[in-house]
Amino acid sequence: MARMMSSDRILAFAAMSFLLIVVPGPSVLFVIGRALAQGRRAALTTVVGNTIGAYVLVVAVALGVGSVVERSVVVFTALKLLGAAYLICLGVRAVRQRGSLQASFSGDGPERSGPRTLWEGFAVGVANPKTIVFFAAVLPQFVDREQGHVMAQMLLLGLVFNAIAVTCDSVWGLVAATARGWFVHSPKRLSTVGGIGGLTMIGLGVSIAATGRKD
Repeated sequence: MARMMSSDRILAFAAMSFLLIVVPGPSVLFVIGRALAQGRRAALTTVVGNTIGAYVLVVAVALGVGSVVERSVVVFTALKLLGAAYLICLGVRAVRQRGSLQASFSGDGPERSGPRTLWEGFAVGVANPKTIVFFAAVLPQFVDREQGHVMAQMLLLGLVFNAIAVTCDSVWGLVAATARGWFVHSPKRLSTVGGIGGLTMIGLGVSIAATGRKD
């Protein structure tokens, strides 16, 4: 594998991936929301789901789907709008349910199963427009086609991206889970953070839908 790709190329991709990942996006906001509402275990399960979803995108790009997305305005726009609509729906739901967050802390609210939490994390990860664009348009640029094994190189770069993402997202989730104690004592604080989180997701969805179009 080392012969297929230079360490400089891998490090350059890792640096660019870190810059993308460190800025909170849809996946991070979702992890933080799960951490605040359900705690550390749910946050980490969501991270795993996000990671699986992101790697599905890597595999799709490696199989050639990425080039289709990159070249087709219709496909690109459709994926972008679907991801944006999903984020807006999540945001609206978070705003509407912000007053019920206290039940999640006290154990009075409905509990989500591990598989459901994993699936929701996967859905956000695989539909994350920021990640779709990055894998479709940026990842292929770091492949050394002269060395061959293009698919293997893409899969390797995907592992590098996911390793960084798991680390960063887990830190966000653990920090948010640790902060639960401060929120649990104040329903008003819970309602405020729920509303802010929901509005942030709505804003992200609108921003994604309105910008970054391919002409």
